[in-house]
Amino acid sequence: MGGGLRAAALAVLIVAPGGAAAQQAQAPPVPVLPIMARPPPTGAGGDPQTAIAQSQTSDQVSLTIGSSIQSALGPYGDPFGVRAFLAERGITYTITYIGEGLANLRGGLRRGATYGGRLDTSLDVDLEKLAGWTGARFHTDFFQIHGHGLSRSYVNNLTTVSGIEALPATRLFELWLEQRFFGDQLSIKVGQVSADTEFAIAQSAVVFFNAGFGWPNVGAVVLPSGGPIYPLATPAVRVKYVPEERLSFQGAIFNGDPAGTRRGDDTDPQRINRTGTSFRLSDPPLLIGEVAYAYTLNLWGESLHGTATLGGWQHLGGFDSPRLDSVAGRFLADPEASGIARRFRGDRGVYGIIDQTLYREPGTEDEGASAFLRMSKVPGDRNLIDLYVDGGIAYKGLLPGRPNDTAALGVIYSRISPAARAFDRDTLRFGQGTNPIRSSEVVIEATYQAEVLPGFTLQPDLQFVMRPGGGLADDNGRRLKNATVMGLRATINY
Repeated sequence: MGGGLRAAALAVLIVAPGGAAAQQAQAPPVPVLPIMARPPPTGAGGDPQTAIAQSQTSDQVSLTIGSSIQSALGPYGDPFGVRAFLAERGITYTITYIGEGLANLRGGLRRGATYGGRLDTSLDVDLEKLAGWTGARFHTDFFQIHGHGLSRSYVNNLTTVSGIEALPATRLFELWLEQRFFGDQLSIKVGQVSADTEFAIAQSAVVFFNAGFGWPNVGAVVLPSGGPIYPLATPAVRVKYVPEERLSFQGAIFNGDPAGTRRGDDTDPQRINRTGTSFRLSDPPLLIGEVAYAYTLNLWGESLHGTATLGGWQHLGGFDSPRLDSVAGRFLADPEASGIARRFRGDRGVYGIIDQTLYREPGTEDEGASAFLRMSKVPGDRNLIDLYVDGGIAYKGLLPGRPNDTAALGVIYSRISPAARAFDRDTLRFGQGTNPIRSSEVVIEATYQAEVLPGFTLQPDLQFVMRPGGGLADDNGRRLKNATVMGLRATINY
């Protein structure tokens, strides 16, 4: 069975034009034990890992990377024993470099190629080890981002081609203190926090290039400044309760806009909050809540694990209608309208995730296939997109002799909201333009992450973007052509 399934999965990945998802993994040893027979390792956001197709490296800063190049460097991996000395005292650090070349071969805004990179430096301090402060932990990380983004300059799509794409900057990302109580059942985190390090994460999705697989694009598009996600974290308080290993509840209140008021003609949130040190506290808040449950299914005579997640958010700020004018009965496209959009009070959304291990290679703990499905919905009267769906499959150890490689295939669907589509029709009706009516954007991604050494991976990637921007027009008023993007990423983790 193992060889046949592996061959079939390999054939699908070769024939299909897209890619899938993978993250950190868990599987019980052989013979199969129930998921709770031993303490499971943790996945993204601190919940049990249930996706067996574990990627060795990821651009998701929420993950504990699976391996470090330190082991491959031998005696040079820890000069003078500094790292071991600090670790004994509860101080650990991680340095990760991600560099990638991307090319838009056709379609989108124009053809072209870019190089982008990100140096991550993170510091974790176990304050119980260091200072005797029971249950306390400190964390911070900084980014040095350089190069240029392919989506911004060449594709103009909704779901950014690369999860590390951002304006060049040296910036603070997260800076927080966490206190745990009752044997780690309850924890409170206070400080500058990113929502995409804990909320709405699909464990099997983190191997992908495309940023949409990291954080549901519906939130990144509709929330002020893109929401409190990479590269902009914001002050927050997060509370998490884990009554048992399989079940977790968490909620957070974030400052609702990590960049805040626009200055002059510059409306880019990353330029407004250039260094990540705005520490804004006065914006209308964003509330997020989530429950996750790790379960076990008997599939094909095996006990295979999965996670079901349900969450929602509420933003208490004001949101503009994509279609309606502030004067009752008029549309924004009407030449006699005021040009000021109708303002809605608040915005909200719900999301659900299923992340399921489908198959485990016989005699292994962490080789096999896992799949995910994630959906998110927001109101259609005040948002550019109202429905987001992504899903995919990942296989770790697909090729014989390559147990730490991960192959993946996935799809993203972002639907333009009814109000935004109606605005396009109004524009044609009132003679304000000849642009096409937007509908949806679809991204298909195929990727293969190969471990060169522990802590060092190379990852070729192929993405096909259908209707960039949902069907935006080019300078001639014609719909942007479908884009084909190829890339290669190198990741070194120390």
